[in-house]
Amino acid sequence: MNKIKRVVLAYSGGLDTSVILKWLQQQYQCEVVTFTADLGQGEELDAAREKAIDMGAESVFIEDLREEFARDYIFPIFRANALYEGEYLLGTSIARPLIARHLVRIAAKTHADAIAHGATGKGNDQVRFEIGAYALDPEIQIIAPWREWALNSREKLVDFAKTNNIAVDTRPDGSSTYSTDANLLHISYEGGELEDPRVPPSDDMWRWTVSPQAAPAKAESVNLTFQHGDPIAVNGVEYPAGEIMEVLNRLGSKHGIGRADIVENRYVGMKSRGCYETPGGTILIRAHRAIESITLDREVAHLKDELMPRYASLVYNGYWWAPERLMMQEMIDKSQLTVNGSVDLDLYKGNVIVRGRSSENNSLYDEGVVTFEDDGGTYSQSDAEGFIRLNALRLRIAARQK
Repeated sequence: MNKIKRVVLAYSGGLDTSVILKWLQQQYQCEVVTFTADLGQGEELDAAREKAIDMGAESVFIEDLREEFARDYIFPIFRANALYEGEYLLGTSIARPLIARHLVRIAAKTHADAIAHGATGKGNDQVRFEIGAYALDPEIQIIAPWREWALNSREKLVDFAKTNNIAVDTRPDGSSTYSTDANLLHISYEGGELEDPRVPPSDDMWRWTVSPQAAPAKAESVNLTFQHGDPIAVNGVEYPAGEIMEVLNRLGSKHGIGRADIVENRYVGMKSRGCYETPGGTILIRAHRAIESITLDREVAHLKDELMPRYASLVYNGYWWAPERLMMQEMIDKSQLTVNGSVDLDLYKGNVIVRGRSSENNSLYDEGVVTFEDDGGTYSQSDAEGFIRLNALRLRIAARQK
């Protein structure tokens, strides 16, 4: 690595990145520029600015990326109905390519020699940040302190912070808090007692959602309007993409929707346990599948479902800018041109219940064909006999051989 004079650090103001800021100054004797992305984490970011300045950051960038995040990153993965390993709605994964993009942009703007991040050497985020950055700037230099330093535990980070007069949040017993990541799509929790998959998360861990047991005893009805596969209105009121997610998060949190406790397979090879709150995303994926059920051709819908695990793995593993993901996205987006209409839902004690769906101009659902009543000859039931016999032919031939 060439001589480093200036580094752009992805900075949250939390334990890890605060320690990294000081460590970079000490280890590399370099200037540090901090970049904090407002992705809707619901925290006061002025504190992060003040903390970075107090710690000697050369300059501080804090940028509101909520609309860009929802419009250009969250909505595309929901057009794909992306779920990693059938459960994870990719809340952390999808934020990383956006942060990488702006790290590279700010590095160019400030004439920095490198970028740095706080992802550990055991995690997925190091892969996501770095693959994304290299895809956008193949010559970028990257510093990953967790792969260099001897501060190989959260307790050692706390000790370093105390030694260097860095203010950090700790639990009453002095240990570090959970490792968390929050944005418009979700909040995640890792570390501490969660590392034992037998131990249930404590009730006071969850920040956004009420427990389903404590949620209102009466269901709340919600209507979502879709245009080209994206939600554009809630209960008839149109919102920008970022505000759509905020509205859905409030509704979902109120009704205990979107909690998940998952053991997932990390790209680097190990299994990892994480807990997630994704209230708005859980509502959105249920509603999106409902509107697709009447607006997508059967084979198009099935092909999307076949490709979805591959697409989700690409996002999870950090290949947002890879040509295969871009190619798949073009195909998915083309399928969404007819995904227009509205979905009626009930939110009730952790459940998202579909009550109805309609599309004025794009519905493929024909009541005249599916009715159990007289269809006026639209469908000849006797045609089914030949259809069945032809499709059973290979099975009958095989059965005769037995």
